[in-house]
This record gives sequence, C-alpha cells and structure tokens, in this order.
Amino acid sequence: MSNQNQPTSSDESFLPAIRRARFDKLTIYEVSESELNVLEEGSPDSIYLNVAIALLSAAVSLTATLLTATIVSTATFVIFVVCTVVGYVVGVILLLLWRRSRNSVSNCIKIIRGRLPPEGTVRSLEIESNE
Repeated sequence: MSNQNQPTSSDESFLPAIRRARFDKLTIYEVSESELNVLEEGSPDSIYLNVAIALLSAAVSLTATLLTATIVSTATFVIFVVCTVVGYVVGVILLLLWRRSRNSVSNCIKIIRGRLPPEGTVRSLEIESNE
C-alpha cells in the first residue's frame, strides 16, 4: 500500500517547481466580519457618479433644447420639462450620495491599518521580544 502513495518517475515530471522567496518583514492585520463585508461589497461610488453625470448631461441638453427649439405641442413641452427637472433633481441627489459614501472603503482600510502601533513603540517591542 505504501507504494501507491509514492510518486513514480512519470508523476514527478508533472509536479510544479515551487520556489519560495522570504519576506524581510510580514505584517498581518486582523479584520472583523463587518469590515470584511465592507471590503467585499466595495463601494457604490462609481455607479452613483456615473449615473449622476449621465442624468445631469441629459438634463443640460434638454434645457438647451427647451431654450432653443420651438415646441408646438403642450404635451411634448410638459414631457421635456418633467424629464429636465427629474434629471436635475435625481442627478444632484446621486451626486450627494456619491460624495457622502465615496470614502467607505478607504475609511475601513484606515481603521484596519490604524490598529497596528507604529514601529518602536513599547507594545511592538514587547511582541517582538516574545518571538
């Protein structure tokens, strides 16, 4: 049975060559479940910003159309005005949401990195001396 576990010469040719480079220093950060969820979900900043830019661009172009074109139909004029107002309002709301939430991942990373005391402090020297 022990012969089955030992690789044969043909099996050895398929094994990968493993090379290991040593770290001079390895820093390990402990992360809580909630912080891991924040990092996993990422930030919705880019979606808010992209949709806000698209809506505001459409609203500006609709405003230019309203100011330069002659619209005969009242229904068409009302639709243009409603779309313009909705574009401005929703675009500004999304810009505000983007501004408020753009730092969620960055703040989480700063909190995680802030747990490590600076080098040379008493706490880090005690840990290093115990090793």
